[in-house]
This record gives sequence, C-alpha cells and structure tokens, in this order.
Amino acid sequence: MINEDKARAFAALHVPGDPLVLFNIWDAGSAKAVVEAGARAVATGSWSVATAHGVSDAEAVQLDDVLANLRRIAAAVDLPITLDFEGGYARHPEGLDASFFRVIEAGAIACNFEDQIIGGDGLYSIAEQASRIAALKAVAPAAFVNARTDLFLKNGADRHDGLMYEARERGAAYAQAGADGFFVPGLNDETLIAAICEASPLPVNIMRDPSGPGVARLAELGVARVSYAGGPYCIAMNAFSDAARKVYGGRSRPGPA
Repeated sequence: MINEDKARAFAALHVPGDPLVLFNIWDAGSAKAVVEAGARAVATGSWSVATAHGVSDAEAVQLDDVLANLRRIAAAVDLPITLDFEGGYARHPEGLDASFFRVIEAGAIACNFEDQIIGGDGLYSIAEQASRIAALKAVAPAAFVNARTDLFLKNGADRHDGLMYEARERGAAYAQAGADGFFVPGLNDETLIAAICEASPLPVNIMRDPSGPGVARLAELGVARVSYAGGPYCIAMNAFSDAARKVYGGRSRPGPA
C-alpha cells in the first residue's frame, strides 16, 4: 500500500550536514506552491492545518478532516508527503495502528509523531512511547517515522542543558523501537544542537526559529532536517491581511446601521 520508492527517496534526503528543508504546508494549494518553488518533499504542519480549519492545535481537527486534507494534497503533488500526525489520535497501539493505516492509505509515506500526551500533562514514559512508535512501524515498516520529543518545547531555554541526558535516552530508545528520525523542536542553542546530532543514532530534525541558527549553520552543526513549522502559514496570512487592509483602507468593516 505504501509507495516504498517514495519512502526510500524521502529517507535518503536526510543527510547530516546537507539537511532536507521542509517549508511546511497546510493544504493542496500551499503544497503546489512549495513544489513549484523547488521543494524535494512536502510536509504538513499540524498548527497550520488546524488554524486554517479555524480550530486550535493538539488534534482539534478531526482525523477524518486531516485525512481528507491529506488526500487532496496527495492528488495535487507527486513528491513524498510527510504528515504531522501529532500524538496519533490514540494512546494505545490498537488505536494507533488503525489510525496510521488510514494515514498511509491516504497517501503519506512518513509522519511526525509526538511524545507529549495530547489532552493530558507531560510526556509519555520512554517505554510507552517506544511501544507506540513500534506500533506505527508494524503497520508500515517502510514508512519514515520522525519521533518527536517535546522535552525542549515544554521547558524554558534555561533548563535545556539539564534535559540533554533524557533527550539522548529518548532518542536511543526511539531508534531501538524503529523510528527513522529524531525531532527536537524548541532546541536553539548551537552547542546543544551539535551535541544531540553527535549522540543521536537517528538523523536529527530541528525546527527553524528566527531567533536561532539559520539553515547553513544548522547544516554545519550536523542537522539532517530543518522544518519551518507554522512560519510559512504566518507569512502567507500576514501578506493576505496586509493586502486586505489596503483594499479596505485599514478600516474595520462597518457594523449594521
């Protein structure tokens, strides 16, 4: 069912020092735009998809709607597609396998998969998240599972150095469970990024932050994948809002008389 040629091609793009750059999209139109701009793969961002649907992030978009959107993207472009799968829309393996089967069926060959507890507090234990990753890989062994840890997003930068040991533990356990990439959003310190890249058995994905290192520097640090997350959606909507203000003269729409 999965397009294994696309999955292999996507995995091969993760090269430390020459990172895959993903300018995240939210629908078929934005997918076509990044392809025309020269993208080598297409990646959704859950926040962008949710905001475009008028709801909050953290699985507020129903899975049926996520999959309908994914099918439209897959019909519009021919590049490998990775879905921001958030927490998998289930906690336990028996629910995860059913939802991930539908993701692959809809046209994705890869996903981001978080270790934060959606709708709860904190992160899954290392052992439980490893079992959840294994459940995805059992459904589609060729799929690229980008295991995301939310350790750094959920803690201030002043605590990041103290979280490195656990981050390494999580990366190693997720690799053992079958993950193909290690995503550490929220980490911007160059020394810590380099240390993660050196220690990780998996290619490392960094979320591009305007306050952090640029793509060229991230490449020098050993990063294999750079994601722009919600930034592209904000760029597009800011441009749209600016154009609308020019049309309306910067005024609010009048209310009823």
